[in-house]
Amino acid sequence: MPERIMYVQLKTGHDTDRGPAWIAYVQFTRTWRTAYVHGRTLRRVTGTAGANFDSNFYDVDTGEEFWISGPKRDRTDGRYSNQRPLIDDDAREAYEAFLAGAPLPGRENG
Repeated sequence: MPERIMYVQLKTGHDTDRGPAWIAYVQFTRTWRTAYVHGRTLRRVTGTAGANFDSNFYDVDTGEEFWISGPKRDRTDGRYSNQRPLIDDDAREAYEAFLAGAPLPGRENG
């Protein structure tokens, strides 16, 4: 299963970009439609009926909505706030190397 360091933010129950956020390793299925992070199974929002401008994944058990995207070197991961995400311990070293200019694991070629 592909595993990437990603920016993950809980959207449900919070004002725009005010939910808790993490830099974490996320595992994806081969099709990239399902993600696994922090013990949750998240499915990609698809189709216009489920489309939401503020989230791109939802928890299959709770229905909570999440935003998952690649982290940015300038740390502007939150679209409408400057809130800093928590960094998971297992992702910290690779994330800090990324901030210093190294490619993220799994993305050495783009």
